[in-house]
Formats: sequence, structure tokens, C-alpha cells
Amino acid sequence: MENTVLNVDGMSCEHCAKAITKAVSALPGIHSVDVSLKAKTVTVAHDTAQTPPDKIRFEIEEQGYEVIS
Repeated sequence: MENTVLNVDGMSCEHCAKAITKAVSALPGIHSVDVSLKAKTVTVAHDTAQTPPDKIRFEIEEQGYEVIS
């Protein structure tokens, strides 16, 4: 299991956090998703064999947010 931390721009409220959490949690191999609105980060514990970091980034961007790292 690996932890991936992504800086995400455009998150401003609890709805944003819930939308990202729901979308990323639906991917295979995801163990946990932690969204910090204050730090503007999304931390994901996941099995990289099932879901690599670029897939997580894509899913967040599909929700309308910009991954900046």
C-alpha cells in the first residue's frame, strides 16, 4: 500500500471534499481518502497495482478540480 498526496486547486467547501472522496473511493484498491480543504491536499492510501497515482489524478480532474502536483 502506498500513500499519494496531491495538491488540488479549486476545493472550497465540504461538498468539494465529499465529491472527491466519493469519486476516488470508487476506484479499485483504494483504502482511504483524506481531503484537507485547509491544506488543499488529497491524501490517498491505495494499492498502486490496482490504481496508480495518475488514475487518481485523472479522477479528481474529472470532478472539475485541478491537480497541481
